[in-house]
Amino acid sequence: MDLKQLRYFLVVASERNFTRAAERLHIAQPPLSRAIQRLEEEVGGTLIDRQVRPLRLTPLGLLLQEQALQILGRMDDMQAMVKTAVATERRRFTIGFVASTIYARLPELIRAFRAQAPDIELTLIESTTLDQITALKEGRIDVGFGRIRFDDPAIRRTVLRNERLVVALPLQHPLARDSEPVSLHTLAAEPQIIYPRSPRPSYADQVLSLFRDYGHEPQIVHEARELQIAIGLVAAEEGVALVPESVTRSRSHDVTYRDLVEPAVSPIIMSHRLDDSSAELQLMSAIIAERYSVWGYPVPQPR
Repeated sequence: MDLKQLRYFLVVASERNFTRAAERLHIAQPPLSRAIQRLEEEVGGTLIDRQVRPLRLTPLGLLLQEQALQILGRMDDMQAMVKTAVATERRRFTIGFVASTIYARLPELIRAFRAQAPDIELTLIESTTLDQITALKEGRIDVGFGRIRFDDPAIRRTVLRNERLVVALPLQHPLARDSEPVSLHTLAAEPQIIYPRSPRPSYADQVLSLFRDYGHEPQIVHEARELQIAIGLVAAEEGVALVPESVTRSRSHDVTYRDLVEPAVSPIIMSHRLDDSSAELQLMSAIIAERYSVWGYPVPQPR
């Protein structure tokens, strides 16, 4: 399996027609069909249902499509980063982050970093915690901000703080009528919206484990790709969602937030390579310590 095969497959999946896909790729249809057949032989299963019109991906094809999009997206990111590095001699510092940390004061840390190091080219890449671990080891990012605990001997992690969880409710929901905290026992009877859908383990598994720790099995009605979709589904009255407290800063006109009765937190974790002692990483750590002191948070201690 090579990148060309994956690109061919994604175009066919997009067009749902071999003829149009071949025209878009500027190749003849027979070699395109053979390329897809070879790909199916390599993965050991049928990727495209050719008995229907327009063509339709099989479950295996849908899985490969999702993975291929991620792989090619990372390749594009890498190529862009390499081209930029070649075009400039400026020092670089690349930050990976999960979407929910944007609400948890990460933008303020980034602004402070830029202000103190204007000569450093700062790059931001949204990625899952699991992807961040791989990216750190491959040198594609220099530091990652995530929420999932992963042990890896090549990575040093620091829990910056534990953020309280709250429940997001539709504005007209009966539980939104007063400001009293809501118990997990009560919420377990409500349709749940969790995120992200993949990859796993993820923040979604933290939420599921929380319910199960208290003896409840949540009723999951939606597994959203990302946080904003989950909040949008709450606004549409599709269900409720447990989210980090910092999310309450967004979308308050049709969603309301309530505290939980039970203590529940989600960690914000900074990860970097074990042997990294760069000046940029030391500066970021110093900024976090200074800002956390100002904000009244406990100053994190490296593990």
